[in-house]
Amino acid sequence: MWTDERVEMLKKLWAEGLSASQVAKQLGGVTRNAVIGKVHRLGLSGRATPSRPARPRAPTPRTLTHVRGRPDPLVVERREEAQAVAASAEHVEAIRDDVETLPAQRATVLTLTEHTCKWPIGDPGRPGFHFCGRGADSNSPYCGEHSRLAYQPVQPRRNRDRNRKDTYAL
Repeated sequence: MWTDERVEMLKKLWAEGLSASQVAKQLGGVTRNAVIGKVHRLGLSGRATPSRPARPRAPTPRTLTHVRGRPDPLVVERREEAQAVAASAEHVEAIRDDVETLPAQRATVLTLTEHTCKWPIGDPGRPGFHFCGRGADSNSPYCGEHSRLAYQPVQPRRNRDRNRKDTYAL
């Protein structure tokens, strides 16, 4: 299969910068992988010229310039998102401070039922760990206060991204 003539032809075509596929097509009867293997076994260096013409690069996207006197819309949007997240965090902290279970309401793994709040309180590896144990809302594993902690409203940025995906899907 690899005669001296075919090896010389391979070396010549490879030096001219042809790709392995192009060399295989010119030689006939060999695959691209066979050409690559032979090139490696012969220890041929890289080709003299690239096998593909250089592609022109796509122009880099232009950034929006800030018009003096007008607030940058992206900065305003990010500021609003940060304020919404901070307000949400304050709300969560306020709920956490309000939610205190009485010792009689506390539950353990053995005393939980489908009608008790399963919100874990404390570190499971330490003494004093328990579950809330108050009455759970219907269709929820948690009481009302813990449901508000567990099920946070979707953040503004995620809403915006969802709306964009829906718009592009049309």
